[in-house]
Amino acid sequence: MTTDWRARVLDEITERRREMVAALGDLVRTPSITGSDAEHEAQAAMAAALADDGLEVDHWALPLDDLRADPDFPGVEVPRDEAWGVVGRLPGAGDGRTLLLDGHIDVVPEGDRDAWTHADPFGGAVTATEVRGRGACDMKGGLLAARWAVRALAATGVPLRGDVLVASVEGEEDGGLGTFGLLRRGWTADCCVVPEPTGLGLVPACAGALTFRLRIRGRSAHAARRAEGVSVVDKLVPVLAALAALEAERNRDSDPLLDRWGLAYPLSLGVVRAGDWASTVPDLLVAEGRLGVALDEDVADARAALETAVAEAGAADAWLREHPVEVEWWGGQFASGRLPADSDLDRRVGVAHRTAVGTPMGSWGAPFGSDLRLLTGLGGIPTVHYGPGDVELAHAPDEAVPIAEVEATAAVLALLALDVCGPT
Repeated sequence: MTTDWRARVLDEITERRREMVAALGDLVRTPSITGSDAEHEAQAAMAAALADDGLEVDHWALPLDDLRADPDFPGVEVPRDEAWGVVGRLPGAGDGRTLLLDGHIDVVPEGDRDAWTHADPFGGAVTATEVRGRGACDMKGGLLAARWAVRALAATGVPLRGDVLVASVEGEEDGGLGTFGLLRRGWTADCCVVPEPTGLGLVPACAGALTFRLRIRGRSAHAARRAEGVSVVDKLVPVLAALAALEAERNRDSDPLLDRWGLAYPLSLGVVRAGDWASTVPDLLVAEGRLGVALDEDVADARAALETAVAEAGAADAWLREHPVEVEWWGGQFASGRLPADSDLDRRVGVAHRTAVGTPMGSWGAPFGSDLRLLTGLGGIPTVHYGPGDVELAHAPDEAVPIAEVEATAAVLALLALDVCGPT
């Protein structure tokens, strides 16, 4: 009699649903803010959990000096003395294809706690319908679903031809250090799913995002003699106008995959610092921001576009002509990425989705950078996003993820693994 492995694996996920939800709550309760000690603690816990699930586990210290010296290093925005990689491997017979499920365990800070109606941003509260807390949506819900999918495969003993890999990575939020380190360690696969929050939709392409810093220099003076100084706040005004015009120009003809978003390639300033005394004309302004990179756009061209816009704004101002605005590229440097046209991964995910969820699957491009571009670009691994949660809640107060979508994602990823890696 032929074993119905799909039914057995799906039953295993359903029967262990409560354990899955409890594990997700525990994961959210670890405040694994990117670059923190808790991020490493969460990695160690994930390594132990994957071993308990019956997987072979590679848990290693990333060689930070070597990675930073690599010409393809994707950048970081927080200081790090250490970082850890974790890959769990469910081995197949060796004559099939390998599927990688790659999720990040780091989260952004909680922000203004007064903006949260949840009692504790890192409480990991579980309701009848959702798990709440920072990172629940972005992307511990997806990471836990990936772990649970492979756990079900291991628990049922399905005889796979190819390997299934679960990667838990650090440093995605500030550049992609963990996935970069995974690739440089030699881990690879025939295809990959990153279970970022997509609301159970398919994302085959991601725009990029480049972090930049502007320095504007003026001339200080006593505020009582303001006219004798040059305020850098005033000099920011024409630069802001130039950036707004550049954003409008770059979004005039965006890729149709990004039509669902009001702004496909945003350009924004997130930090502005100027002055050190209320009664002094400020003579130095530092602004840090993010430049959206269009799908298939060369990163060098995107940088050149911003540098040109800033230079032209300066050329129209007498002071800035003599004291040009300085542009620095630092921190996370996310190129865009796209699933190769000859890959059938999108079709395979769609089949698994229809089988497990029973509804049509939407598809669109994402307006943010992700590890997809490292996996498809540096790794040569066809990659898509598919996962639980609404991206609108990512990085926001009252972050949460629907339990039903976490369970559905686990089911879809398990079915995909059966399809890609094939039972013998």
